[in-house]
Amino acid sequence: MSIVIKNADDIAKMRVAGKLASEVLDYITPFVKVGVTTAEIDRLCHEYMRDVQGTIPAPLNYCPPGYTPYPKAICTSVNQVVCHGIPADKPLKNGDCVNLDITVIKDGYHGDNSRMYLVGDVSAPARRLAKVTYNAMWIGIDQVKPGARFGDIGAAIQKYAEGAGYSVVREFCGHGIGTKFHEDPQVLHYGKAGTGPEMKAGMIFTIEPMINAGKRDIKGMSDGWTIVTKDRSLSAQWEHTILVTETGYEILTQSEGTPARPDSYAI
Repeated sequence: MSIVIKNADDIAKMRVAGKLASEVLDYITPFVKVGVTTAEIDRLCHEYMRDVQGTIPAPLNYCPPGYTPYPKAICTSVNQVVCHGIPADKPLKNGDCVNLDITVIKDGYHGDNSRMYLVGDVSAPARRLAKVTYNAMWIGIDQVKPGARFGDIGAAIQKYAEGAGYSVVREFCGHGIGTKFHEDPQVLHYGKAGTGPEMKAGMIFTIEPMINAGKRDIKGMSDGWTIVTKDRSLSAQWEHTILVTETGYEILTQSEGTPARPDSYAI
């Protein structure tokens, strides 16, 4: 494993990319409502990136080994979709829960984040899952400081999520990020405290727990990208990009519309 320590110039550019990624989510928020299609959300986001920000959507045509090129600018994961949902022509309906995952490239650097959106009159169980997942992300962020271990993040998230009666997806995780979309380390959302690589100032990575209302088992769909819960239970995800500082952490994916940190983790 080779974890890149970013220098001051890298960090400055990652701050810009991260804020821009968050601002795409700010921009699209008013459009996420009953009747809009995820394809329309994708179109609006892509045009905003290209025409307003001068950024490039990192997912578009992204093709890791074993995959076909991803065909859209963003990921839109609705209800039982865990991650990598491809925008389509099906309208959002009352009660849907959708994760919008945005990654932009600016001056060669990537900013990556996602938020949950609750469409219309959403059930209490779905709201609880979204809240617990949001809290879980923050509990993971709270573990970040020089000298801590990456296993501390996963252990804290797993304990909280499972304590709330949910399960943690294990096949997908957070990741290092910079001039590459995905770098070392892998940031697991489960595990044992005190294990894994040591965090050092200048490391940048995502924390993006995927939490299921039912069992943790998942399956891939025929499009080669979309991942769903095997038992068709709801899934939720939130994501920030984090910098390890000399004294703790800095969240790089923040903007005017970023949801506030929870006042408490009580549920």
